[in-house]
Amino acid sequence: MDDSHQIEIPPSFMALYTPAGRPKPTLPWRALLERYELCEDMAQMLTEPTANRLLEPGITETEVLQSCLAGLLSEPAVVTAEEGHWVVTRLAELLHWPAPEKT
Repeated sequence: MDDSHQIEIPPSFMALYTPAGRPKPTLPWRALLERYELCEDMAQMLTEPTANRLLEPGITETEVLQSCLAGLLSEPAVVTAEEGHWVVTRLAELLHWPAPEKT
């Protein structure tokens, strides 16, 4: 059995590729799944180094997350701006930090 049918993509990620008023995402299922897995893996991978950055004197959770987003979006960017914001929001969720505001 194909494992892709067992993976549930969260609505917050689906919303990145589902325009308002449309019932289906703009990407084919396989591509959407690949993008989601990339972004989820990035968030999971960044938890430890991001948490460690908070140990630096005078840095806040917000500054750490802003720095992380800037890194994700620097060229050559692997994720889109929307995906980058999703990764940082998911990262905050994993670390039990307040969700960053989208700028």
